[in-house]
Amino acid sequence: MSDVAETERGADNERGASIEDLAEHVSALAQERQLRLGTAESVTAGAVAHALCAAPAASQWFRGGIVAYSTEVKQDLLGVPPCPVISRECAEQMAVGARALLGADLVVATTGVGGPDAVEGQPAGTVWVAVAGRGEPVAVVHHFSGDPAQVLVSATAAALHFVLDRLRPTELTGAMASGGPAAQ
Repeated sequence: MSDVAETERGADNERGASIEDLAEHVSALAQERQLRLGTAESVTAGAVAHALCAAPAASQWFRGGIVAYSTEVKQDLLGVPPCPVISRECAEQMAVGARALLGADLVVATTGVGGPDAVEGQPAGTVWVAVAGRGEPVAVVHHFSGDPAQVLVSATAAALHFVLDRLRPTELTGAMASGGPAAQ
């Protein structure tokens, strides 16, 4: 069973950290925990992977990223079943499929509607972010405001925040050794 939380945010990163700062923090935690990370992206079109690749020592922990923009690529490459692509199920399967393909310990996935129009009945700014690690994948939905470029930046920051939330020491204490769900 997935944790699902819903948030509403504007285009600005309310926690104040830049995307570069977030990626550097991810890098430090990935190196410290000797984890291999990857991405599966739709709405962010590779922006999360770009941010992570620019972080220090990325070659030591970043496995790669998959930009699966079309529904067919999501289904054929990542194993997404026939379902709405703006959904928890799609985001979680994107993360799970990419984790297997990339040989990563943890993968973050994004899918959503950048805008300006609604897709699948979902308004512009609706973005699902999922993380797959050991155990069940975890997903969260966001509702961002702004034009497509602002939604992309907000979604990228949200994905990096979500990875950080999953990598926090309290999340991993004892879990990496036991393989428990907190090791996501």
